[in-house]
Order: sequence, then structure tokens, then C-alpha cells
Amino acid sequence: MYKVLVSDPISDMGIQLLYDAEDVLVDKKPGLTEDELVAIIGDYDALLVRSQTRVTDRVMEAGKKLKVVGRAGVGVDNIDLPSATKRGIIVINAPDGNTITTCEHTFAMMMALARHIPQAYMKTVGGEWDRKSFLGVELRNKVLGVLGMGRIGSEVAARAKAFGMKIHAYDPFLTEERAEKLGVQLGTVNEIVANADFITVHTPLTPETRHMISSHQFEIMKKGMRIVNCARGGIIDEMALIEAIDSDIVAGAAFDVFEEEPPRADHPFLKHPKVIVTPHLGASTVEAQENVAIDVSEQVLLILRGEAFKNAVNMPPVPADVLNKLAPYFTLGEKLGNFLAQLTIGAVREIHVNYSGDLSEVDTTPLTRYIVRGVLSHHLGTEVVNVVNSMHLAKERDVQVVIQKTASTKGFTNLITVTLKSDKVDRSIAGTLLTGYGPRFVQIDKFPVDVAPEGNLLIISHNDKPGIIGRVGTLLGVNDVNIATMQVGRDNVGGAAIMVLTVDKPIPKEVLEQLGELPEIIKLKAIVL
Repeated sequence: MYKVLVSDPISDMGIQLLYDAEDVLVDKKPGLTEDELVAIIGDYDALLVRSQTRVTDRVMEAGKKLKVVGRAGVGVDNIDLPSATKRGIIVINAPDGNTITTCEHTFAMMMALARHIPQAYMKTVGGEWDRKSFLGVELRNKVLGVLGMGRIGSEVAARAKAFGMKIHAYDPFLTEERAEKLGVQLGTVNEIVANADFITVHTPLTPETRHMISSHQFEIMKKGMRIVNCARGGIIDEMALIEAIDSDIVAGAAFDVFEEEPPRADHPFLKHPKVIVTPHLGASTVEAQENVAIDVSEQVLLILRGEAFKNAVNMPPVPADVLNKLAPYFTLGEKLGNFLAQLTIGAVREIHVNYSGDLSEVDTTPLTRYIVRGVLSHHLGTEVVNVVNSMHLAKERDVQVVIQKTASTKGFTNLITVTLKSDKVDRSIAGTLLTGYGPRFVQIDKFPVDVAPEGNLLIISHNDKPGIIGRVGTLLGVNDVNIATMQVGRDNVGGAAIMVLTVDKPIPKEVLEQLGELPEIIKLKAIVL
């Protein structure tokens, strides 16, 4: 018999699968202190929690029989992942359980926004019969901009089409082919902002998506549009939105999430007549709470029985001899992927990885997971993508991962070459470990370089003409940007060349614009690793 401990309030219906299993014994003991949990966890094979129980290193150490910790929800910040991984304990979550619930809340907010329902309700129950102040709009024939076409965004788009809306969509992994399959029109963020009557955001909050809609977008926005955020606070610049509403650019907004939660008492959203707010209710339905419990129960049962499972959020066990060979390359692999994701424009279709040298003789699957995580996490965030689910998320977004192995290493003991193929361009990078120096980038596209993959980098494509390096250095110096290192690679004298600079701090946007205007500069990109 497998023993499962449920230490947080989880509905019996959600874990009925475990109750029904003939080889499982379930104990529900919510409200345990850490000491109490440590005292009894040694008897259990699995632990199910929500957000209240903190699964610490002490708990893991005491759980001598513990094989899996299941989180009935998405976040796992209350679970010590490194400790679990070190002890071979699998941690799983339920990322899909609240998809429909959040989608439906988004639609509820959109319809309430279109018809002024909360405002009309307040006046009516207050004794006023006001039919003139709340002239709404139909959803039919309106353009809905969906920013983020993952699970939730795709479900919103499907329902919006049923309402007769025209869907314009943006996602960093959305290709023309997949957009056509989904029945949506592919566009950039700015194209969507300029044409949409309604906008809803469904992206993770990353440095790339923070304030994705801000002052510039409101300047080009279609006048009278409406905006909904049931994803993450911070994707939309809240103060810029208030200015846009007060300037009659935006007709109204509906927010379930805030940059700071709970919002401060004087937050302008809370008393603005054109803003609808709810207290982060996207996942708050009976069905969603049961669904996440059902999902995690299914996975726990599969793990206990030694069957195939999904949704693990920590590194699965790897044979010691393989791990010893691969572990030094994990950081390099992730940075190769992340660097290339920042450098590549367009929707990524394929990730090609070539392992050369000694790496061609071992199972490189764990290392590939790090590379793919590096690529995806730039757009989806490190909280969403981990080394276990990275391959699944790539497949879910129609991103093909192609692995090749060759003996030739171009003079290096081992060489990892990553190529991203997007719908606009192919970009590649190669890296290795150098004794005494650690991870290094040794080639970007066709140009040889020698770059430590860390900090603030500036990549400049230019023509190989005299004076360019001096002009770049002078402009950065005048703007108080210190250059730590500089590498220049060129194809041939006077031809195409690349300049890679490491600088001590992020380069201001206006300085990047000035650099782009220098003679012989073709394009440039600031990258943070």
C-alpha cells in the first residue's frame, strides 16, 4: 500500500481517485506545523499540498519514503525544489486546471465592461432607475486583440469567435500556419493595438512583457477601445492606462490582477467610474479547485505506480555517470538558448542542437532540456518553463526540437551549436567550456568570438570599415556606459562583421537609438544574461 498525506484543505471530490485506488491509503491532516509534519512524514510515499504547507528541506529530509510532492495549483514557491531534486523527490503541479475558469472570467469581465454592468447595478440598487447613462457596445463584429495564445488565450479566442468577433492575435511562438489553423489573424503588438476594439492579455510577466502596453501603445491605440487583464499585474502600465482613460483614448478597463496585490487604498483603479476590478478571481471556481486536485491526484498515482507522468517541475533523476558529464554544461546550454531567443526575430519554428566531441557519445536529453528552457523562458518566464516541462511546452507551441551529433569539434573538446529557425530568419550560436575560463560563446552565426555569457551584452552587426569601433566606444563613453570587454569577428576584410561588447550596466534606450544611427551600423541588440 502506498500512503498519501494531504496536509492542506483539498476537496474529497478532487482526490476521489486516490480514495478509490486499491493500492493507496489517504490521510487528511490539514493545519500541521512544520514540526508535526516532520514527525510523521517518514511514513508516507506522497504528500499533497496547496499553498499553506511549506515543504522545507527538513520535511524532505524526514521523508525517507517520499517519492512525490503534489501541488494542487500552479505555484510551487512553498516547496523547496533544490532539496527535492537532491533527494530524488518528484514535484508536480497542475498548470492546466484553471484554464477554462480563467478564460470564462476574462469573458465575464469583457461583457461587464461592454455593458457597464457593475456601474448599472450600483445605481439600480441605490434607488436610481438610470437607463441613459449606460449605453454599451456589442461584441459582434468587433476586433478582439489577444496578446498571448497559450492555453488560456486560445480558449478565449475560440469563445470570442462564437460571439462573432474578429480575432487578431500575437504570441512570440505563433506562426502564420498555426494562426490559420486557429482561425485568427497574426499581428504584432503595435498592429493589434492600432486596430483592436477590445484587447485581452494572456502572457506571463517577464522582463519582455512588463509594460507591454504602455504610453507608446496608448498613443497609437484605436480611440474608444477597451482593455482586459486577467493574466498578471504589470503587463499593462497601470498609470499610463489611467491617463489614456482620462484622455478618452480608452473607453474602459477591467482588471483582475494588479502590479501590487492587494492594491493600495488610493489606487486610481478602485474608484474610477470606467474601471472594473475583481480581487484576482481568475482561478476561483469550484470546478477549478477540483480540477487541479484531480490533475495532481492522477499524476501522483502514476508516479507511485512507476508509470509515465507529466507536469513535473524539478529535474528528474539522471544516472550519476551521465550527470557528471553533463552538469558542467547545464548553465552554458541554458544561456545559449536564452541568448539566441533574445537575438532572433519572428516566431520560432525549430530549435536545432548539434553536440560535437565527447558529448556526442552520451544521452544529452537533460542538457537539451536546459537549452530549450533557455529559448522558451525568454518569452514565457522562468516560473513557467522548467527543465522538465520545456520539451512539452515546445511541442505544445509547435516548436520542433532537432538533435544532431557529430564527432568534429572544430578544435574544441566539446562544442554545442544551437540554431533557431523562425518565420523570418535563422540565427545560430556555438559554445563550449574552456579550462580555467568556464562557459564561453565561441561563434555567433558565422563569426568567431570569445565571449563570457553573462551580464549586459551589446551585439552590433556592421560593415568592416575603419573608425566604427572608435565611434561606438566614444558614444558609449559620453553617455557614461563603461565597456568591460569587446570582441570583433568578421567574415573578410571590409565585409560583414559583428561586434560583441560587455558593458557594466544596461544601455539606455535613447543611447541604443543613437548607436543605430551611426554610419555602417546595420543592426544592434542589447541582451541580458
